[in-house]
Formats: sequence, C-alpha cells, structure tokens
Amino acid sequence: MPPRSQAGGPRLAFTGPQGSSAGPQIRSHVTTIGVRRTAWGTAGRGTNVNTNHFEVKIPQGVIHHYDIIAPAEKNLPARLNLEIIKQLQNSNTQIFQPKAVYDGRKNMFAIRALPLQGTDAKGQQYEDFKVGLTSPGSTNVKEYKVRVTKVAEINPELLHGFLQGRQSHDSAVLTAITALNVVIRMEPISKYPFNVRSFFTDREQKDIGGGIVLWRGYFQSIRPGGNRMWINIDISTGTMYKEGPLISLCLSHLGYSQPENLASMGDRDRVRLQRFLSGVRIYTIHTPGQTLRVVKKISAQGASQITFNTRDQGSMTVANYFRNTYRRNLQYPLLPCVEVGSGALIPLELCVLPPGQIMRKQVPPEKTRDVLQFSTQKPGDRLASIRSGLSVFEYDRSEYLRSFGMSVNTAAGPQNIPARVLQPPTLVYGGTKQKTVRPDNGVWNMRDKKFYAPGNVHAGWIMIIFERQGRFNQGQAQSVIESIINAARDVGIRGVNDSPYVTYCNPQAPIRQQLMSAGMEFKTKLGGGTQFPGLMVAVLPEMATDVYTAIKHFGDCVAGVPTQCLKASKCGRGNAQYFANVCLKLNVKLGGINCIPLSQDVPALTDPTNPALIFGADVIHPAPGADGRPSFTALVGNVDPENSKYVARCAVQESRVEIIQDLKPMAQSILSMFSSYHARVHGRPTLPLAGSDGVSEGQFKTVLDEEVPQLRAACAEVGLAGPSAPKLTVIIVGKRHHVRFFPSSTNRQDMDNSGNCRAGTVVDREISHPLESDYYLQSHAGLLGTSRPAHYNVLLDENNFSPDALQQLSFALCHVYARSTRSVSIPAPVYYADIVCSRAKNHFDPQGSLELDPNNTDQTVDILAYKKAFKPVHQNTSVTMYFS
Repeated sequence: MPPRSQAGGPRLAFTGPQGSSAGPQIRSHVTTIGVRRTAWGTAGRGTNVNTNHFEVKIPQGVIHHYDIIAPAEKNLPARLNLEIIKQLQNSNTQIFQPKAVYDGRKNMFAIRALPLQGTDAKGQQYEDFKVGLTSPGSTNVKEYKVRVTKVAEINPELLHGFLQGRQSHDSAVLTAITALNVVIRMEPISKYPFNVRSFFTDREQKDIGGGIVLWRGYFQSIRPGGNRMWINIDISTGTMYKEGPLISLCLSHLGYSQPENLASMGDRDRVRLQRFLSGVRIYTIHTPGQTLRVVKKISAQGASQITFNTRDQGSMTVANYFRNTYRRNLQYPLLPCVEVGSGALIPLELCVLPPGQIMRKQVPPEKTRDVLQFSTQKPGDRLASIRSGLSVFEYDRSEYLRSFGMSVNTAAGPQNIPARVLQPPTLVYGGTKQKTVRPDNGVWNMRDKKFYAPGNVHAGWIMIIFERQGRFNQGQAQSVIESIINAARDVGIRGVNDSPYVTYCNPQAPIRQQLMSAGMEFKTKLGGGTQFPGLMVAVLPEMATDVYTAIKHFGDCVAGVPTQCLKASKCGRGNAQYFANVCLKLNVKLGGINCIPLSQDVPALTDPTNPALIFGADVIHPAPGADGRPSFTALVGNVDPENSKYVARCAVQESRVEIIQDLKPMAQSILSMFSSYHARVHGRPTLPLAGSDGVSEGQFKTVLDEEVPQLRAACAEVGLAGPSAPKLTVIIVGKRHHVRFFPSSTNRQDMDNSGNCRAGTVVDREISHPLESDYYLQSHAGLLGTSRPAHYNVLLDENNFSPDALQQLSFALCHVYARSTRSVSIPAPVYYADIVCSRAKNHFDPQGSLELDPNNTDQTVDILAYKKAFKPVHQNTSVTMYFS
C-alpha cells in the first residue's frame, strides 16, 4: 500500500475555533461529489511554503477526441501501441498534421479535426487504417488494423469555468484534464521507459543486486488547484531488470556464483526464477537482428535433455537442434531453456535482456531497504532533483505542447503558497505531578510520566526464547526480564512480576504445540490454576517471520493472550529507551491507554455528553500477478470517550475490490461495543460518527453510494435510527500522491531539524480543489527524507464542521498513535486499520495448506477457501488493541 487508509469525525455543534475566511464563489447550479467548499481555515500561525507545482497555460482552441481501436490486437502492450500510432501518423502526414497525442490505449487527442473519410451509424467520423511494423533486425512486416473514430470535442472554456466555480466537476472536465495530461506525457514516453505517470532515465542508477537496477524517474501530472491549472512534478524510482546476458541475470537473482549451478537448481528456485522473469522481453544471439521475444516459463530440464520431434530429422534434443540448425555448440548444454510466447524453447546462454525494462512485480522484501535508501532525499536535495528534471522534460522544446498552445512556467521555480502551522494538542498522562505535555514539532517524551490508564497483567507472564541458548543465554534473558520489569514499573503497568516462567523452544518445531505446552507448564509450576498466562513475551532469532506469524496466530486467534515479540539481537543490547518503547505497545495490548488529548484542545473528540466514534478503514490487495488471492479489509473504531482506545475487525473479500463489502457487520460489532460502554456511563447517546477510506478520487461517489448506506444500516441495527441516528462526517485520507512542501526560508521557525516543514503545516489554498473541501496536512516531524503530507477529502459532513475544526481534529488524532511518542503522518485509527490489514495472514493457521506468501503469484484458490480458513480473533483479544 500502501494501502487505502482513512479517518473521520464527529457530530453536533463544535465549540472550538470557528474562524474561517470566505471561500470561493461557486455558482448554485454547480454540483460536486464531495462537500462544497464554503470557507478556508484560519487557525494557526501563518507562513508560506514552496511546493512542487508549476503553473500551466492551457489551450485556447477546441481539442478533438478520438477513440483508437485495433480489432485484431485488443491487448497489446502500451509500448507497441505507441509504435503503431507513431507509424500511423508518420505514414499519413496529410491527416495527422500537426501530430495528435495518444495515451497508449484508446484515447487520441488532436488540436485540429482529422479529415477522416467514413461516417458510422451513429454519425461519427471514422477511418480504418493498415499499419505495417518491422521488428529491429528483421525484414518481416507485421500488419495491424487500426480504426480511428471521433467521439467528442473538448472546449477548454469548460476548464476555465470549472476553475472559476461556474462548471461542475463532471466527465467533460475529467476528459479535458486527461487530454492535457496526455499532451505533456507524449514527449517523454516516446523516449524513455514509462509507468503510468512516471518515466525513468539511466542518468542516475544503482545496482542493488538480485538482477535489479534502480533508475531515477520523474512524475508529472496536471491538476486543477484554486483558480489555476498546475503541473505537479516529483521524483520517482523505477525498478528495472539488469540488462545483459540472461545467464548473468539468473545467477544474480538466485545468488549463484557459477553458471553450472543453474543446471542443478531445485524446483523451488526454478519457480522463483520463473516468477521473476515472466513477461520479460529478450532477444537472441543465434540469429541476425534483435527480434524481441517474451519469456513465459523456465524449463525443468536442460537443453541436452529436452527432446522434441522435427519434421525432417525426427526426435532430437534442443541442444542438437541449435547445433545442427544454427551451428551453435552450447557451452552449457545442461542449463535450462526459456519458453517464449510462441512456445519455442531457447537455451539460456543465447538470450540477452535489452536495457530499460521495468520490473512490474513486487520488490523482494530483502531489497526494500535498498529501494527506500535510493528513493529517500532530504528536502533540499529533492527540490534540486526536481529542478534537474525540468531539463529532461524539455517543455519549451516539445512539439506537442507547442502545437496545442500549452506552456509550463518553470522560470519562477516551485510555486510559493500560503500555509499555516497548527498548534498541537496538549497530551494528558496519569499518576504524576506533571500530567500534561505539549509536543514540540510532533515530538515529546514521557520522562517522569506514567500512562493515563495503565494496563494489568492479570495472571502472570512467561518468556519463551526461540533463539539458541548459545546466542541468548540465561544471563541475557534475566537482564531482559529485569529491563521489562523496570520499564513497566516506570510507566505504571501492573502485574509484571519479578519471576516469569522462562523456557527455550525450537523455532523449527511446531510453534503452536510448544506455546500450548509452555502455557500448561506455567499453570503447573507457578500455580496458575486454570488460567493461561496473562502475557507471553517471545524472543526471536533473525529471519523468523514464520515463527512470528505462528505466535501471533496463537495469541490473537487461539488462546486470546497478549503476545510481545522481541528480536534477540535488539533486546539483548536494548537500553532503557528501547524497553520504554516496548511498554508503549504492551500497555494497550493489556487494555490500558497511554495518553489522551486535552479535552479543551479538541472538544469535538472529548465531549462526554456527545461522544465521538471515529472509524478508520483500509483495504489491502494481493501482489501484482497474484490472481485468485483475496483482498483483506479492516475497520477500527474507538470505544472510549477520549478516542484513544480502539478495537478492530478484519475480513476477507474478493480480490482487488476497493469498497469494503462487509462494512455493515464490521461496523455493527464496533458500534455495539461503543454503545454499551456509553449506555452504562451516560445513558443513550446520539453518536457522532465518521467513516473513512483511502480510495482513489474516481471512487469517491461509490463510497457515498455503497459504504455510507452500510454505516447507516449498522447504526440502525444497534438502535441508532430515526431521531437517534448519528450524523456522519466522511473524510478520505490519501498518501498516494506526489505533493510535497518545502520551507520557503531558512527561518528555523518554519522548518524542523531535518529541513522539512514543521509538524502541523496545513495547506488548503492555491493547490486545493477548486470546488470541494480538501486540505493537505503535514502532521509529523521529518526523519530521513522529504515528508509527505496527507491529503484529506471531505466527502460528507452532516455535522457542518468548520475547516478549522476538521483540520484541528485531524491533527489531534495524529497524536494518539499508541506505538510512538511522535505524531504520525495520518490519523491513528487510519494507521491502525492499515496495520490490521497487513497482519491479516495471522488469522490463518500457519500449518494450513493455503499459500499466504504475498510474493508467490502461482497459486489460485477460490476466495471461499480463504474465507472458510480465516479465523477471527479470540473473544479476549477482540476488546484490546492486540494489533499495536
């Protein structure tokens, strides 16, 4: 994901800061999907920031929209489609002058009407063409049939009207924006490898091993903001296959040293290699030219072992065929072959990868850190890279921009826009003289403070060590135990006694049985009676993902016991700060609350007479190519009036469906817990309620049409209907964007120690939606690279919150994330939902037969099998923040 993630807000009158300046003038007939913008926020200290946006001059003339159909070739790669249309235009200059732009799929846009010869039954102009393409090094010409049909005319006045509040954000406006994006993409995608809105150059690259090379890329997208059109420019990273002999790539990916090793590789490595290479284009060196072929499979046998029947020479091996036909004596006849799209088998040593091929697969987990390091740049360096990228774009030299009458104003540099820095909420702790702390730039510490509501280990605890005793001896174990006890006492956690039961276990043996046995030993030796231990602390070796998953499945779903996993290499040398951080997670798993925001700072969240229920939602999808795998959904909601204690529900649903299909029962379960608590404390409240998703802009209406009714139905099921029905505020929180902010001065007041804008920086003008209520909030302090603000889109607001109220509420929720004493980049319930989704595999029995590896794309299983095998969390666990 990254995921689709979110947060939301409450109900009734908000008594906090309401000051706002008048919003844009939007005509009454204009319709919107989200909440119409009526004002801008004013809270906080005013400042200015630079942003990676540049103003765009849009065309004045009509743009003609054409549909491109290639009837015989419906699923060609975009790169080939572009070659076909390039040849079409070069061969028919009397029609395509000036040249039209094309998106690589179905859409073509021209600045003048194309003189097409035919008219179809709908009265649309069209013409059929035949286009011949010759592969490099070949004399064979392949013919493609192409039909060009006129479908619409786009008047740029629509965009001017939209920016000025006179035109709705309808399909015509969306098509016009699409046309402008196709114009700016046409030049770079004709020169460089590309992926959606990014393209990549080899000017800056890094070989990270495993057959993968990283290329620096550039992102560009035209978007409306305020009363102007902007182009958002950013850097990106392309994961590319390493060019060169295919044998070298195979060795690098598998970590082999000699080509001969490939002859003896097992089925597991062969399947792994096949997944990596599937879809890669290669050319061969046994024939003249460089005809490209697509890899489909890797053979299980070597070229000297695979036989096939020929028309003239009978049965022969692949190795003999290449010797007899091409006079090629293979140097490595025992190595496997690649099967290409035509079904032909070609020995590995005769295959070469051309440069510039994007790896459209999930990056192997062991390479994630390398990708992150290459992608991470400090704000000043990132801005310099963006400026450098302008020379690659060459907007001023583009024949396409020139013919469409477009231009990009890059001379003034990144746009300077108004911003504000919000005041952070005061946080309340418990049990000490100094119970409150005010975060400084998103950071605070717990020195001399205890948790607001300390948790309790009710039935003793045990430590289970899966590392070898030679690497983690009893002395080290005792040191860790003492550190946990001291840290727990410092923050107020109760029941962490001095004598836990300690045992060593085998990480290679069945984990569940060993945990159950340890629990029974605890009962017997420490007088636990009929109770299982109240806490299990597990010490793990390196690379113990399977052990971790098995422990979490046992604790969360089988036994209902809080579990805390520690790496032996870290806890063995952990200092007081390390164990204090462990206690942040432990406390909420044990039912405690770490801290709450001061009620005066966020009355919408903490009004006991009008309690707020904040939902966070997420959906996580399988890796690219993993057909048949399910998606997982999560819904998280608070059960306390201070919005600091959350419970979660997780479910399985159809693959790659973004809308949560089981939202109603998930919400109903959380609502029941929320209502029962408040019914005991305050009678029968009317609940403020907010649901949220990290869906794309194109699905905002679907959220309103499908998810909001599910929330209302869930409320009705728990008796919150009619006069008692809560008012909803729905906010989409997005992180998958390329908007960045940079301090516009060297004033320390405007930047943090990492060179980023300060935590609490909010922008809702200039680059925000012309019609709808949205804002960007950078709620966290920077660490290594350039911070990414979260983008909040307000889809529904029955509570009529002011912009200041929503922005302050969002910022406050970024401070109650239990795992950290730093504000986070998105509201805590959203963050929790993301974590719950990522832990979905823990709901399946590790000893079961279902494939759960996100990188394995081979197995296809009916979704019903996953739903049947999915085990919900234990009743004991369901009322705690087990996911922290």
